[in-house]
Amino acid sequence: MQLPFDTNLLLILFAFAVSFLICFLTVPGVMVLAKRVGAMDIPKDKRRMHTEPIPRLGGLAIYIGFLAAVLLFCPTITPALRGIIIGSVMIIIIGIMDDINALPALPKLFVQLAAAVVVVLHGVVITYLDNPFPFGPETFQLGWFAYPFTVLWIVGVTNAINLIDGLDGLAAGISSIASVSIFIIAWLTSAPEIALIMAALCGACFGFLPYNYNPAKIFMGDTGALFLGFILASVSISGLFKGSALVSVAVPFLVLGLPIYDVLFAIGRRVLKHQPIMQPDRGHLHHRLIDMGLSQRQVVTILYSVSGTLGLSAIILATGLSGRAIALMLLLLALTVLEFYLLRWDAKKQKEEVLEDEEN
Repeated sequence: MQLPFDTNLLLILFAFAVSFLICFLTVPGVMVLAKRVGAMDIPKDKRRMHTEPIPRLGGLAIYIGFLAAVLLFCPTITPALRGIIIGSVMIIIIGIMDDINALPALPKLFVQLAAAVVVVLHGVVITYLDNPFPFGPETFQLGWFAYPFTVLWIVGVTNAINLIDGLDGLAAGISSIASVSIFIIAWLTSAPEIALIMAALCGACFGFLPYNYNPAKIFMGDTGALFLGFILASVSISGLFKGSALVSVAVPFLVLGLPIYDVLFAIGRRVLKHQPIMQPDRGHLHHRLIDMGLSQRQVVTILYSVSGTLGLSAIILATGLSGRAIALMLLLLALTVLEFYLLRWDAKKQKEEVLEDEEN
């Protein structure tokens, strides 16, 4: 007898609701815990947007909500999902340690590499890349290079989400948009397991946003930003997507395009200025928009819109409704024009400051 509802859809709705409720109800307790263990974000430099100490262990609530929903409603824990869960535990532990007592960059990087290797060893590997252009082979097989490339992808996206976590609600909102985009693609390509995992992640982000939206009562900290980046990076190329378009990096690259773009230009900017790549600065996209006179809420709204547009482009590509080359070229052109405008404005501002100093 056929049931009058889709059991996969019902499980997905339950996963979203449970993840949302658990995260939403857990955040107040995490705020108390953060104050007791000293996980407080105290503004010490010009990169900070707030003026008062704020708890920064919010990612723990996101993780609890997500993990509870996945364990409760995933029909089976596949090897790929097991590897992602094990790796996420490693990420959460190093994130909590960093939020309580700031750690050097290298130990965090080593743990991220180890977590990514765990995922790869459980079968989550990018084996080929789609050719987005109308000429040449349809795919490029990576061979043995698939393993280091997958590790690089996971670690890169993990840090990209972490680096974009500079304004109230920004990282949680962009992660929500990315998870919704992957959810839609997974549902359209008949991958209910991935859809459920993304519903759980989105529910946790939604449960956290009421506390994190400007003015924020709590930050997700490295615990949350690294975790969200790790899950999005791992699931977007997961072996659970066998046979679907998402195993190609083109679609995940679009879904996560904004943080990836920001981190690539951050690396280029620091190399050109002869600064250490891991050294924080105030040159990220959201910082520049703030310096142009926009409010935090305005900047977050703009970046949500950009992220949503990229997510929609990814859905179009994944469902084969548009030419890949045209979409990717337009994306690169738009991002290049935006970066050129910001660099030009930045140079003009620096020149004006130099002139003011000379006059004084």
